[in-house]
Amino acid sequence: MITAPELGLRERKKVATRQALHEAAVRLAIEHGAGKITVEAVADEAGVSRRTFSNYFANKEEALLYGDRLRMGTLIEVVRSRPPGEAPWAALSRSAEELYGKIGDLDPHWVAQTRLLRTEPSLLALQVSTFATLEEELAGALADRLAADDAPAMRARLMAATYMTAMRVALHLWLERPDETPLPELARRTLVEVGRGFA
Repeated sequence: MITAPELGLRERKKVATRQALHEAAVRLAIEHGAGKITVEAVADEAGVSRRTFSNYFANKEEALLYGDRLRMGTLIEVVRSRPPGEAPWAALSRSAEELYGKIGDLDPHWVAQTRLLRTEPSLLALQVSTFATLEEELAGALADRLAADDAPAMRARLMAATYMTAMRVALHLWLERPDETPLPELARRTLVEVGRGFA
């Protein structure tokens, strides 16, 4: 029989293994290029079997993008935790500020991975699909705030898609000129500019 502490330890080990596979995939992709790495190489780098890899990720692309999914999952949790009476776009904008506060200094591996994405069509395609799913979740998190709207579902989806696009634009502008403006400030300015349409 599994006790609660044992179950907690098992879950922590799963989280650690998933993170180790993600980090191994990112390291190898940065060193050799995402197109040249294999699932076997990622498993070896993380010190696990090919079968163990398959228990956590369907392919190397999923392993590479796991960090993005975590960050966006955190963002959605932050949006849901904002005060109920807060306006939807304000909740989104303040959630971005809170997210950057939570993640602190940007991980150099994540920055390198993000640059890598721009040159790898297979990764970009999966990222688009992943972000589409996350947009739906984000729209769901906004639905209650838009209950009084004439078309709450449509407005929530439009707002979520616009928000994700604004965040991507801020990121890509920052990657082009990282020394000009810190990413959190650039994201704030972008959201303020775009948010005028939702005021």
